[in-house]
Amino acid sequence: MADVEGGWWLRYSPPRPTETAESHCTQCPFKGLRCLVEGAIALQLLINADVYAPEHMGPAHVLVAAGTIVWIGETAPQLDPTLDVSVRDLAGCRLIPGLVDGHAHITGGGGESGFSSRVPPVPLSRFTSAGVTTVVGLLGTDDTVRTTGSLVAQARALCEEGITAFCYTGGYHLPPTTLTGSIREDIVHIDRIVGVGEVAISDHRSSQPGMDELLRIAADAHVAGLMTGKAGVLHLHLGDGPRGLQLIRDALDISEIPARVFNPTHINRRKALFDEALELAARGCTVDITAFPETHSDDEWSADEALLRYLDSGGHPERVTVSSDGGGCLPVFDAQGTMLHSDVGRPSALSDTLRTLQLAGQPLDRVLPAFTCNVADLLRLREKGRIRVGADADLVVLDPDGAIRDVMALGRWHVYDYTHCVHSQFEGGRL
Repeated sequence: MADVEGGWWLRYSPPRPTETAESHCTQCPFKGLRCLVEGAIALQLLINADVYAPEHMGPAHVLVAAGTIVWIGETAPQLDPTLDVSVRDLAGCRLIPGLVDGHAHITGGGGESGFSSRVPPVPLSRFTSAGVTTVVGLLGTDDTVRTTGSLVAQARALCEEGITAFCYTGGYHLPPTTLTGSIREDIVHIDRIVGVGEVAISDHRSSQPGMDELLRIAADAHVAGLMTGKAGVLHLHLGDGPRGLQLIRDALDISEIPARVFNPTHINRRKALFDEALELAARGCTVDITAFPETHSDDEWSADEALLRYLDSGGHPERVTVSSDGGGCLPVFDAQGTMLHSDVGRPSALSDTLRTLQLAGQPLDRVLPAFTCNVADLLRLREKGRIRVGADADLVVLDPDGAIRDVMALGRWHVYDYTHCVHSQFEGGRL
């Protein structure tokens, strides 16, 4: 690994009288970091890290400025002593990208057993303590009392609190709940919305969508993605119904919509469903494993088992992701659709799964993409999921046991030496 060429920006000199700050900044290989030109922000140098980007880069030093990774190298840079530089020695700890959670009920899910069963919104520290620095929120069963407007507002709140958050328009039911009255216009005009979901199939709680309805939704998402450069995916909740993934297979057979648009989740809730998902991944779909807190039957795979089975199957390793379902209700129903009991999804299940895989001896660079770059690539989040120059400074430090020690989001430490530095306004009973 070589240091980045051109150390111009490491030795700051002010613009010449004939230059504007903007024109001076264009000389820098990291164009747009005007704050460096203006000397308005401190630099953070992380030294002696064992970098997984997610590929294993080995020992390296990482320089952060303006919430961005601006330099990576094997030899620590000689910085101008007049610069305000904070240096942190990671002493060989593993440095990984912040986790990208592609499925979380940020406003809270639930509601399948009366109004009192509604799950409260997920606070900031639940995500950061799990190493999640980017999250995609969605609605589920309750897309009536919970609205797309409140979902967008919560995504923006999480952004204000220091992490990155997006969301889907719609929910389990059809027609989808939108802000503008149109899936396409929601994706095109609302900055936080990157696709539509989670639309439920093979589930007694769904609207039992037919083929024409499903194709129309997928087409709107796809075209909106083309227009905006957003993901434009149709994120599909999979229930326990016997039809499984048949509707998606039929959609691929009879339409021109690219397979990448169809993104089924909860594929590990039944073993037969998982086998079907392997076939869809071979056709071009990205499939999502849910990190359930615990397995409830012998007919499902835990997230770590499912990921290893997928990777061992020889399937395309870039077409599998793992998400938390954080804030979602995890109900168990009887044959008549009555809820018997339930659990709640937790963002920590994501980091717990990653740690379980490490403790089982799995190479970190083999399993890490499913939690980072695979999600970012599917959702077209170009600055997320990787440690590279120009990427957002979303970083997680793992201790020797694979536990999360530190979390940085957009250049700001949220967890430092196992201690939370940043909380949302109302955490801890602050009313």
